[in-house]
Amino acid sequence: MCARPRKVTDDDVFMAAYRVMSRVGPNELTLGHIAAEAGVTAGLLVQRFGSKRDLLLQLAERFSTGTGEMFAQLREGRRSPLTVLRAYAECMAGMAETPAALLRNLQYLQMDLTDPDFRKHIAKNAVATRNELRKLIREAVAAKELVPSTDAKQLARTIEAVIGGSMLSWAFYQEGTSSKWLRDDLNAILKPYLK
Repeated sequence: MCARPRKVTDDDVFMAAYRVMSRVGPNELTLGHIAAEAGVTAGLLVQRFGSKRDLLLQLAERFSTGTGEMFAQLREGRRSPLTVLRAYAECMAGMAETPAALLRNLQYLQMDLTDPDFRKHIAKNAVATRNELRKLIREAVAAKELVPSTDAKQLARTIEAVIGGSMLSWAFYQEGTSSKWLRDDLNAILKPYLK
């Protein structure tokens, strides 16, 4: 008797797509790559999602609603709000682990910014991320990690700008790791606010 094949969930497919996307840019990405990574056929993906674009749109939608979950995972085992904030920055630095990885991520970002169907999902994610950053900053003030006069709204916006800009500038200079580069930039902007 043959073993019954394991049912592959949409989340399994999305995780497979994410893994493939970390290796190839949008122009090289195919349903065949994703299917092979997920252990299914490309035909099954066509039946379930329709096209590569439709699959990527559903992935973008899933990603846009997962911000709270991501921050909840970052909070696990970390009591300090600033430690969680630094863990978030570390996570973002992973997108620029190498100049090639950063370029790949920028190619996907270009797609997200120029296609209105994708843009609505990245905009939703951006708003949710900024809200989570504000929340962490307010918690850091309450925990006396940051000075009481800290403007959570402005500092969250500045942190977003620094993280994005830091990844790009690291790619220009490539001194040390992107993680350390971003960590140093984040520490520099947090320094005036530290208790």
